[in-house]
Amino acid sequence: MSVNGGGPPESDGERRLRRQAAVAAVLLGLVIAAVAAFSTPWHLLASGPPDPARDFTAAQIARSEAFDAASTLPGYLSLALTLIIAGLLVATPLGVKLVAWLKGPWWLRVVLGIVVITLFTQLVKLPVSIWGETLLRGYGLSIQTWGSWAGDRLKNMGVDAFMLSLMLLVLVALARKFRRWWIPAAVGAFALTVLASFVYPVVFEPLFNDFTTMQQGQLRTELLDMAERDGVPVEDVLVADASRKTTALNAYVSGFGATRRIVVYDTLLKAPKAEVELVVAHELGHAKTDDVLYGTFIGALGAALGAILLFWVFEPVRRRTGVKGLGDPRAIGAVIGLMTFGSLIMSPAENVISRHIEARADLHALDLTRDPATFIAMQKRLAVTNISDLSPDAVEYVLYASHPSSPERIAMARAWAKLNGVPVQ
Repeated sequence: MSVNGGGPPESDGERRLRRQAAVAAVLLGLVIAAVAAFSTPWHLLASGPPDPARDFTAAQIARSEAFDAASTLPGYLSLALTLIIAGLLVATPLGVKLVAWLKGPWWLRVVLGIVVITLFTQLVKLPVSIWGETLLRGYGLSIQTWGSWAGDRLKNMGVDAFMLSLMLLVLVALARKFRRWWIPAAVGAFALTVLASFVYPVVFEPLFNDFTTMQQGQLRTELLDMAERDGVPVEDVLVADASRKTTALNAYVSGFGATRRIVVYDTLLKAPKAEVELVVAHELGHAKTDDVLYGTFIGALGAALGAILLFWVFEPVRRRTGVKGLGDPRAIGAVIGLMTFGSLIMSPAENVISRHIEARADLHALDLTRDPATFIAMQKRLAVTNISDLSPDAVEYVLYASHPSSPERIAMARAWAKLNGVPVQ
């Protein structure tokens, strides 16, 4: 029996292949752990315990708690539905039944099957998504029309389906051709992750927002001067037309090399100039340490590991779902389910690393501007405007927090001020 065949239990040769894949997965997992352990900035600046009451009014804290309480149930319900759907795809013939009626060559059935499963998943979760959007509207965070909201969801579905199609077409093709398909699949997963991160800013981001060069003026000049002083090559600062959809404030850096860009929301430009400069200084910190490239590298290694683990775990999944093997187009549902579980399992570890990287960028902004008072004012503005959770519980912090909480960031700014002898309240 081949790896992709049905019928009797595994042969000795197949068990040997799975052992080889297991050894490769362990070795690559150790490499990832070592890279993360030695490159993540674990020890930055000790600070006192966060104290929301010191910087936020009782009304602001109450509003944050009310929004968190209102959004917790739909958030957990969405997570539960994600787990249930993934579980059904992995442990039952649901995925097979959803795509079994599709006709045509195997590659067409893979693409159409991905579209069907994506639509099925989104339809099941649609009521919860509408609930969440209604809450954002009720608290004034979302101002886009329902048509615009639906359009963004369709675009997201299209991007997800496109990326899944690229991955699974290659994966199924390799499984149909090679017994040790996990080797070229791991290489391909690594390469695709790097390519996607590189092209995302110029191919996919414009689908959701329009980006324009920050208009000539004092702010643009000072931001570019600050970047030059920091030794970070930045040819331009882009402004996203986020105000069409949200009142939230944000900025980010994406891409690397020729596609690296620093983007600020147009909503942020309403803040005082010094606060905008601090936000950009934070993003310069990401650019200076190549955090996007580092994250891409870690993510690419993780994708390669996922491809190897898929080979190792797929045999028992194959038996439960009733497919012949990974070369069978009907297997894509099980693969999508396994990818979902892998992403959820890795998320807490990714968040831990992300929080430390974000804290390092905060320290960079403080070192560059030497203005902790404005940093604190900026964090307060961001927290109040975005209705951030000022005291996240342990579960939410582990599952969702990719950044330190606002009180944590403020506490670090005060610790920096004390260490550098800069007066601050």
